[in-house]
Amino acid sequence: MFSFTNSRRTGLPRAVLRWLQSLDLTVSPRHFCRDFSNGYLIAEIFSWYYPEDIQMHSFQNGTSLAVKLSNWSQLGKFFAKRNLKPIRELIDGTIHCKPGAAEIFVQDIYTMLTNRRIKHIQDEEIDFSDHLYQDKLPMVARSTASRAIKTNIKLTEIMVEPNINKNRQKVNAIINMHLQRRLLEREQHPERFNIKPTLGARAIRRPSIMTESSNTLQREKFPYVSTSTEIRGKMGVHFKTIQVKQAERCPFDVNLNVGTYVKGLQVAREI
Repeated sequence: MFSFTNSRRTGLPRAVLRWLQSLDLTVSPRHFCRDFSNGYLIAEIFSWYYPEDIQMHSFQNGTSLAVKLSNWSQLGKFFAKRNLKPIRELIDGTIHCKPGAAEIFVQDIYTMLTNRRIKHIQDEEIDFSDHLYQDKLPMVARSTASRAIKTNIKLTEIMVEPNINKNRQKVNAIINMHLQRRLLEREQHPERFNIKPTLGARAIRRPSIMTESSNTLQREKFPYVSTSTEIRGKMGVHFKTIQVKQAERCPFDVNLNVGTYVKGLQVAREI
């Protein structure tokens, strides 16, 4: 029998535990991750609602992979017959004993059979990796790449799916997640990885002094610039009017000088 004090240990809401207790299951689940993996208790739960479709004598309460696949194969046929659509990721996570998968799957069955909603479970994204657990650990205790692969990929997953390419894709996804986490750690704690700051990061920036010096240099280079009148244009752009001194006109007549130059050339040719 279930006790109401197990809600904190199992992570299930009190309403779900009461519902399981009312079913009077033949096996009392102590470890949800292990006890629900073979599908026997799942079949017993559905047998209370669909006794004509599920016969418990055809299910075995064993721990071998062959027993698990046999029980879940029968449950798959039952789901297709009754047009029930449980989430495939929850089934796979329950079979392979992923942490938290059995608890979420039981709550999904609870909402499916009782038409009640559990908001904090159904609104969360399904993720059976140890990402949240690793974030809670200090950096010295976090998994390496090889340890992350061993933790997130169970042996039963490889035995059920012998395709090398699919298993390789799972391994690459885990390695990419691990590398992204390491890059984030290097950005957040550069001193731990002996990352020296760049020259730009070391430079002391004083914007007030720089702006004042630039204004003084502009005044020295362009003394004729009048900063008194300003014209505000579109997008908040400031335009300044510039006063330029025009060159003085030549005091002598250009035409007279040209005539004198021509006469001088003629005299030189006669000589």
